[in-house]
Amino acid sequence: MTITAAATDRPVSSGVTSGVEIDVARLGPSHGAEISGIDIASATDSQIAAVRVALAEYKVLVLRGQDLEDAHHVEFAARLGELTAGHPVWDSGDVPDEVYSLDSTDNGFADVWHTDVTFMPRPPAASILRPLVLPELGGDTNWADAEAAYASLSSPLQRAADELVAVHDGNREFGYYLRQRREGRGNLWDGEEVTSLRPVRQPVVRIHPETGRKSLFVNPGFTSHIEGVSEAESRGLLDAFYAHLTKPEHVVRHRWSLGDVVLWDNRSTAHYANRDYTHRRVMHRVTLRGDRPVGPQGLIEPFSDDPSQW
Repeated sequence: MTITAAATDRPVSSGVTSGVEIDVARLGPSHGAEISGIDIASATDSQIAAVRVALAEYKVLVLRGQDLEDAHHVEFAARLGELTAGHPVWDSGDVPDEVYSLDSTDNGFADVWHTDVTFMPRPPAASILRPLVLPELGGDTNWADAEAAYASLSSPLQRAADELVAVHDGNREFGYYLRQRREGRGNLWDGEEVTSLRPVRQPVVRIHPETGRKSLFVNPGFTSHIEGVSEAESRGLLDAFYAHLTKPEHVVRHRWSLGDVVLWDNRSTAHYANRDYTHRRVMHRVTLRGDRPVGPQGLIEPFSDDPSQW
């Protein structure tokens, strides 16, 4: 991949190359970039490869002026990687199975810092979002750089975080919906129908499978607690990690326009959608299948089948 001289002062870390030049305008010192010169609907294979490499490097990518329908959205995502269902449990109605529709008239808000679907054993590697209906003002989305957050922790906290395991639980956000509105019949995720949201164990620090860099991998949306410490210690550690992760210097913010498409790497970011609007907001998201998070201690063993151990 060739990046214009003004695009970055850091080498691209991934070994994948595309042989094409893309124009990149950085949004923040550590993450975020706006890419121009690519039409998603007619992108070449080399351009798709360039986007894939840029995503791992910049973590959040903004493409403007894209005229897409759901089918094009899904097709673009499929060229970047393997697709997941739109969501493990949410029924988005009359849209393709790969699309998750967030409609503010049906509680489609995301106004808590989170990383997508970390409550499943294999969270999505990346998300691709576009707006269909926007309020006149408000509804911006913010992304925190979890890699920069880890790198700027003090050495003692880094060492502690490297050894910790956290539990992620989707029940508090989606458990009632799955039981009552879906009658315990969710969507297919990793080839299996989701009938319950069993908590999962994830490393507090995740190693990116492409770049090898470490990121904080906890989030207020789905992380319930840290294992092996008291409740008070867990709360104190998580509060410290969250406050550090979402410091202004770790965050970039995007003001949406129709025609925007934003991609982000779930393995190195968290995000938050502002709920500062009164008119309808509708967004469609497609996600790429990820792998099991690996931390400094390697893969984390899952819970046993005994619910008392969850």
